[in-house]
Amino acid sequence: MRRRPVDFRRPVRRRFPNVLWWVLCGVAVLLFIFVLSKGSQIESRPTIPQRPYRHDRIMEGLNITEEMLSPDSVARQLSDQISLAKAFVVIAKESNNLQFAWELSAQIRNSQILLSNAAIRRTPLTTSESETSIRDMAVLLYQAQQLHYDSATMIMRLKARIQALEEQMSSVSEKSSKYGQIAAEEVPKSLYCLGVRLTTEWFGNVNIQRKLQEKKQLDMKLKDNNLYHFCVFSDNILATSVVVNSTALNSNNPDMVVFHLVTDEINYAPMKAWFAMNDFRGVTVEVQKFDDFSWLNASYVPVLKQLQDSETQSYYFSGNSDDGRTPIKFRNPKYLSMLNHLRFYIPEVFPALKKVVFLDDDVVVQKDLSALFTIDLNSNVNGAVETCMETFHRYHKYLNYSHPLIRAHFDPDACGWAFGMNVFDLVEWRKRNVTGIYHYWQERNVDRTLWKLGTLPPGLLTFYGLTEPLDSSWHVLGLGYTNVDPQAIEKGAVLHFNGNSKPWLKIGIEKYKPLWEKHVDYSHYLLQQCNFH
Repeated sequence: MRRRPVDFRRPVRRRFPNVLWWVLCGVAVLLFIFVLSKGSQIESRPTIPQRPYRHDRIMEGLNITEEMLSPDSVARQLSDQISLAKAFVVIAKESNNLQFAWELSAQIRNSQILLSNAAIRRTPLTTSESETSIRDMAVLLYQAQQLHYDSATMIMRLKARIQALEEQMSSVSEKSSKYGQIAAEEVPKSLYCLGVRLTTEWFGNVNIQRKLQEKKQLDMKLKDNNLYHFCVFSDNILATSVVVNSTALNSNNPDMVVFHLVTDEINYAPMKAWFAMNDFRGVTVEVQKFDDFSWLNASYVPVLKQLQDSETQSYYFSGNSDDGRTPIKFRNPKYLSMLNHLRFYIPEVFPALKKVVFLDDDVVVQKDLSALFTIDLNSNVNGAVETCMETFHRYHKYLNYSHPLIRAHFDPDACGWAFGMNVFDLVEWRKRNVTGIYHYWQERNVDRTLWKLGTLPPGLLTFYGLTEPLDSSWHVLGLGYTNVDPQAIEKGAVLHFNGNSKPWLKIGIEKYKPLWEKHVDYSHYLLQQCNFH
């Protein structure tokens, strides 16, 4: 037979001495006797935590499911009593029955302690241990019913409470809207001061008037259609200055920029003084007042004709014609201001111009706008940024589609667009008699049944089918009432502070104010005298 190599041979077994074997056997016998004397069960260590753990999981599941879903569940009965008792506590407090409310609260705590103890020990509540608590709670609930705290009464009182809270919320909301509107319409003391100081400067400083006469030598620019013409209709000197200044600073050719400013009689002199005193990188600025427009009269302009009506005057200036049912924002007299409605008469205001960019006085320009004058409007009259990315800005949100005249002529889902930065082709405007279209709809709305708010609804009607959508980066809205995407602000050519929170007011949105304020020279001596900061 072949012998295995040395490395694979079995080791030689060595025998222990007999004495060692006897010692080991004795130790084993002693251990066995010790275990039997204690009456313990022999189990391996890993099984000790496993059996109680499985038992706990079973009992926990029983408490939550089988126990609570059982028709005889004591825990569920306690929970239902607690829920009902909590409602009665509220009603008892409203009825000034504080003693009864305290008794209910104390019993609620007792029942909750029972449920808590059962959850901790992971065993269901028994009838014997909860009988007293259930009976005591039942007695209190019966007393609540005797005090007319029954479910029907409770429901009625809760409904009344809800209605009272809704009325209170509506009242607070109305007051908030009213005070917000008042704050938005206020003229800050600093702006009023600036107007007074500039008026004094205009009539007391001959040099300022001489400067304006020198600038008038550039009158040929006012009619040159090869230049970039912008118009602003405003009674806010500082806001208009920001529009002009921001446009000039971001223009590649400021000497080709012409601003046509139209204001009212009160602000005419201070507006002329301000733009005569300050230079805006060579930008040409013309200041007019609408009082000088001979064609602007009640026989031609429906809004002026409506102002002669006593009912219209009462609606806008007293607010008593419909017992206050119409929100205050719809009654703002500024919507009757000709500075708002002049946007529909731009061809009459500037008869020599062919194209103009209209800017609101609450915008800031941060890009060169010369490219707007080369945009092809495809034979349309108005170039504007559409605002129908959200359903709120479609036609049906601005107009009364229960009126057959609106329903017959306009698609309710048509895209709305924004006033504030608009390119107007005045040649097409005159050809299509757009001002006549505006007059037609204004005359139909003498009873305010087609729309109620502002100049945008009549604008949507007037330029319906005549508006060319522009890229959204040309006009970014919302900086006066909401949060705006920072990337949209960075890319935007014109930022619009539409809304009540204007940047020159205390209620302006703080994080957007610097975008406007950086175009104000707070070191100017007149601004310092009027405490601008």
